[in-house]
Amino acid sequence: MRRLTPDDLSPGGARRTPGGLVALAVGGFGIGLTEFLIAGLLPQVASNFAVSEAAAGRLISGYALSVAVGAIALTAATARLPRKQVLVGLVALFVLGNLLSAVAPNYPVMLLGRIVAALCHGSFFGIGSLVARSLVAPEKKSQAVAVMFAGLTVANVLGVPFGALVGERWGWRAAFWAVTAIGVLALAGIAALVPAWAGRTPPSTGTADGEPVPPGGLRAQVRAFRSWQVWLTLTATALGYGGMFGAFSYIAYTFTEVSGFAPADVAWLLMVYGVGLVVGNMVGGRAADRDRDRALVLALFGLTVTLALFGLLAGSATASVVLVFLMGVTGFASVPGMITRVTDYAHGAALAASANVSASNVGNALGAWLGGLAITAGLGYTSPLHVGAGIALLATIVMVIAARQARSSQVADGVPTR
Repeated sequence: MRRLTPDDLSPGGARRTPGGLVALAVGGFGIGLTEFLIAGLLPQVASNFAVSEAAAGRLISGYALSVAVGAIALTAATARLPRKQVLVGLVALFVLGNLLSAVAPNYPVMLLGRIVAALCHGSFFGIGSLVARSLVAPEKKSQAVAVMFAGLTVANVLGVPFGALVGERWGWRAAFWAVTAIGVLALAGIAALVPAWAGRTPPSTGTADGEPVPPGGLRAQVRAFRSWQVWLTLTATALGYGGMFGAFSYIAYTFTEVSGFAPADVAWLLMVYGVGLVVGNMVGGRAADRDRDRALVLALFGLTVTLALFGLLAGSATASVVLVFLMGVTGFASVPGMITRVTDYAHGAALAASANVSASNVGNALGAWLGGLAITAGLGYTSPLHVGAGIALLATIVMVIAARQARSSQVADGVPTR
């Protein structure tokens, strides 16, 4: 299988997008669906299993915790295995978890299914990002990562309404059967379309293309964390997500209590935000391939400004619609570039890519916690937006420091900067 040319992800070369990359996007879509759709199914699940709302909520929090743990544990455990085989195993684990959820006779089995499905989440996106970038020329690597993450961003738009619609018409189990089927499709696609060398430099090209040679063993992968740039990127990732989710976690209250929207409007407003994620993902991937550090600084600063303005203008319904869209755009525009940056400075270590996913989940938890503290302190339903702006500003500062250090050294850890 040939290594694709630099034009393969250009507008004129869209038809030549590698099939393996499409299969990864389908996998990302399925994983995103199983993460988000549960929110629209909680009342049915709680009623079916006769558990409290708080217990049903653990199907969400338990999933998030398992993502953070699984991202590191499974990546470390599979460090020496071929990455295609690892991806196939991860998607098989995802299928098993959703199958358990679909047939669960009681709440403990349902929770187990959620945990099993979540374990693959972080490693899939971490290892999958390395596989995605290996399928295209180096100057298109961030766009390739963005294509893979497109499945996740589309799932963010469709996840909650999909779960609610299917659950209302055919019952909550049908939603998990549907996600299981998507997982099987992704499994078949990855097995058939992802080349065996994916995630590592193809033998025919050596290292002349400038791609890092991935370290094989766990000890070698851990050594990648000696790079100061890796830690700066992980910190910026955590703070960037923290800023966005510090605001997003309580956005429904902002819409209904400040902007004047009815509760029924929240669903379509969240879809506006989700469309922003899709746009930000693709725009951010292209921008990162041109000048990655500059694109990351601008994305994080844009998120800072957007959240600050949202906090000031949330009383206007029109402004809220525009700003929640921009919040999605700026919030996700940094994701493709952050992943390629951390893996470049980690010399292609899969553990670093998965650590980036864990860092984003840590940031989610931090932002939601700080936003909740602000509301509890009586600062009002716009306070999470201001908290998020502050966290995003810290992310911007960290990224500026990282970019300046990278430029001053010209080559950090043996990896050319972009």
